[in-house]
This record gives sequence, C-alpha cells and structure tokens, in this order.
Amino acid sequence: MSTPVSLDAPRRLVDVTVDGREVRVPEGATILDACTAVGTDVPTLCYGDTLTPKNACRVCVVEVEGARTLAPACSRAVEPGMSVATDSERVRHSRKMVLELLGSSVDLSTTPDVPEWMERYEARPERFGPRAEPAPLGERDARHAGEHHAGDGSVAATVEQPAKVDNDLYVRDYGKCIMCYKCVDACGEQWQNTFAIGIAGRGFDARVSTEHDVALPDSACVYCGNCIEVCPTGALSFATEFDMRNEGTWDEGRQTQTTTVCTYCGVGCNVTLHVQDNEIVKVSSPHDNPVTHGNLCIKGRFGFQHVQQRRHD
Repeated sequence: MSTPVSLDAPRRLVDVTVDGREVRVPEGATILDACTAVGTDVPTLCYGDTLTPKNACRVCVVEVEGARTLAPACSRAVEPGMSVATDSERVRHSRKMVLELLGSSVDLSTTPDVPEWMERYEARPERFGPRAEPAPLGERDARHAGEHHAGDGSVAATVEQPAKVDNDLYVRDYGKCIMCYKCVDACGEQWQNTFAIGIAGRGFDARVSTEHDVALPDSACVYCGNCIEVCPTGALSFATEFDMRNEGTWDEGRQTQTTTVCTYCGVGCNVTLHVQDNEIVKVSSPHDNPVTHGNLCIKGRFGFQHVQQRRHD
C-alpha cells in the first residue's frame, strides 16, 4: 500500500504593482519574489534562497508607497494592493551609499556583480579616502567591545586582514566578509546545527569567529563546507580556489560544471563538480535538489581527490 502524499493547502493570490506593472503572486511571497516574477533585477548580497533572510546588507531595499522607510525586498511580504518602486531616486541613493560603505571597508574583488552595481548606482567608495592598511593577523580577533576608536579621517577604516589558513580544506579570508550572517545560519539551526561559528565583537569590530577564536581544527567545525556554499563574497573558499587565485590560474570562464550523485553513501546527494584543465577544483551542490538543498558532508564536499589521483609506476 502506497503512502499518501501530503499536499500543502493552496495559497490565494495577491495583486501588487512593481514599477507600474501589475503582478499576481501567492500570499506570503516577498517583494523580491514579485520583482522576479516581472523580470525586475533587484541586487542582493545577504539573501540566500535556502536561508531565512537576515536583512543585513540592505542592498535590496525598495520604496513601498505610503511607507515611511525603505523596505528590504528579500524579506518584506507583499500585501494586497501594494505598490513598489525599485528604482526611485530614494532607492538609488540608498543603494549607492550601501555600496560605497561596503566598498570602502571590504575587499569586494571576488563578489559577483558588484562592478556592475557600482557603475549602475554611480558609487564611489574612494571618496571616503585611501584605504587603511590591513590589520595584522589576529589583531581584530583580540579586540573587545568598546576598544574601537574613531579615526582621524585621513583613511577609510577597513576590515582587511591576512587570510586564515589553518587547515587543508578551506580558507577564511575575512577581509572580504560583509557580515551577512549566512555562514553562521548555515552552520547553526537553519542547516548543519553544528554551531561552530558565531558573531563576536560589536559595531565595526564585529566579525565571524569560532568560540574563543580557536583555530578551525580545534573548533566544533565538521568541515561540511555548507558555509562556503552560501558565502556571497569569497570570504570562504576552497583551498584549491584560494591557491589558484593567488597564482593567477583561477579562470571560471574555462571551467565546466557537471552534476552527478555522490558515491560515498546511499543518501543520494547531488554534487556539482567544477572542472578546470581536467582537474576538479571545487564542489558545490544544487540548491533545488530535494535531497540536499545545497548541503553536503565533508566527504561529498571535499572528498574528490581520489577521482584525479595519478598513478606513478
């Protein structure tokens, strides 16, 4: 006897207007969903399609008619009759400021689409002055709340510091971290439930850290790499990618992607192999897969070396 399939109750449709265009979306959908439905491009950084929105980056803000403040499109639910403007002068000014503040303090060189956004919104991070020198490794992690002092305005403060390379699998380059919280959520209750990382510090000194800032091998990390999967800026990356970027050999234009089934166990997780020059350089997982939803374990994420092991007689 087959098991009956449980179906969710149908949701009623809601009519909203996006930039003068009417669209009908299911009740509970977000403004971002409505924008996507009409083909309107809204920039996002901290949004993740498998995570609950944290509203951290504020790049996706839009103007809702009658609202006092701008609304984050990634989390604000639509309402019947809502009218949304995604490219008003107020929205453009807000996005410009956010991009300038991020660009002046964070290394966005490996963040997709940022150059296009900088041009679209005429953002000029350099107007805040030359970037401050990176902090020595460990200095930011040693700070306590209340120790931050305002600068003299001669340079733009940054979060840059040397990358943390304390294991063979992945690198933490927190000079590229925009504090989107996606890695913390992926490691915590939304995905892995390992809770190896959290947010330490306050204000400008806030940063992602292990408990008591111990090295990653000494933390609760299980090396699932799900944090890498959701990182939008390259602050977390495979050691292979980090090394290849430093060598100048990383080239996504020459890479192919092949999705297959992980062979380590019978769960059936899907893995996407990123191959360059006939070598697997990293592994990801499709977010729309009903088994994994983008998640993998240490074997699925990092156990690909045997595939390309060379035999030497």
